[in-house]
Amino acid sequence: MRILLATDAWAPQINGVVRTYQRLAVELQAIGSELVVLGPENFRCIPCPSYPEIGLAIPDQKHCSRLIDEAKVDAIHIATEGPVGWMARSHCLRRRLPFTSSFHTRFADYVSARWPVPESWVYAFQRRFHAKSAGVMVATESLASDLRRRGFDRLLPWTRGVDTELFRPDTVRLFGQGPVFLYAGRVAVEKNIEAFLSLDLPGVKVVVGDGPQLAELEARYPTAIFTGVREGRDLAQCYASADVFVFPSRTDTFGMVMLEAMASGVPVAAFPAIGPKDLVTPNISGVLSEDLRGAVLAALSLNRERVREQAMAFTWQTAAGIFLSNIESALAQARQRGDVVARDFPIARARSA
Repeated sequence: MRILLATDAWAPQINGVVRTYQRLAVELQAIGSELVVLGPENFRCIPCPSYPEIGLAIPDQKHCSRLIDEAKVDAIHIATEGPVGWMARSHCLRRRLPFTSSFHTRFADYVSARWPVPESWVYAFQRRFHAKSAGVMVATESLASDLRRRGFDRLLPWTRGVDTELFRPDTVRLFGQGPVFLYAGRVAVEKNIEAFLSLDLPGVKVVVGDGPQLAELEARYPTAIFTGVREGRDLAQCYASADVFVFPSRTDTFGMVMLEAMASGVPVAAFPAIGPKDLVTPNISGVLSEDLRGAVLAALSLNRERVREQAMAFTWQTAAGIFLSNIESALAQARQRGDVVARDFPIARARSA
């Protein structure tokens, strides 16, 4: 199957959405399918407000439709609710083509952290975007329950995987003998990193990643170690050097970094929010508590071998299989309902990869 991915998040951006689809492309190719990316690089862009390193595509519907037509794909999946996503959605609705989508980001939390915009407005915007989707893929049951409560429907489970060969226990200690408390991910206000850095903890606090809040946090917490972006083996060694992975975010919809830490044998300390409560087995792979300091200290005593065992159940092969199955089942149901399905669109004859 040849699938067009419409996304506003793509390299050189570094985030969970980009990493998810980059790995998905590899796994799909291994089972005879292909992911064709329609991203910001296909359009003229302007800097995203508060995230200048992210380019926002300037809408060009005619150009977008031409690129989709030329791709000659069997299915269309829209990953983001940005300009590229809206252009792809408009193309599908105008041509009466079915599409699937994903809910990756709780933008209401991101927007409210920066501007006085009511949360209900943002969810209404996202709900409208996904209302025409044949199926909306969500990463966790907690997120699905929250979205159902907000009026979203046609939700489909789609978990993620982790590279257990790259992320694994190691004797390396990049930051000393510790204890070492590590956060990895985007350095931005919605990640609530200050809740971690402000804790009274023994040992060393480490922040791996980059983002718009980096300079501010470096100035406010001079005793913490800020490594900047790390990728591949360098990132894996950062995880393996830690004693506890601290995940202070209350806004993430999944949290791939938690799986990477767990695969490295590093227990997680987090708030009991969407994401952590779906991935972390309490008192086995981590500790969840509104008392984040207590969770961090309690996690120090967990068995690292058992922590890694919890991560081994998450494979990218499984995630790719679920992704394909979701597309086929969602579009089959769309045909049964008599929803928008063009006769000349190949996915109307949905087939297994």
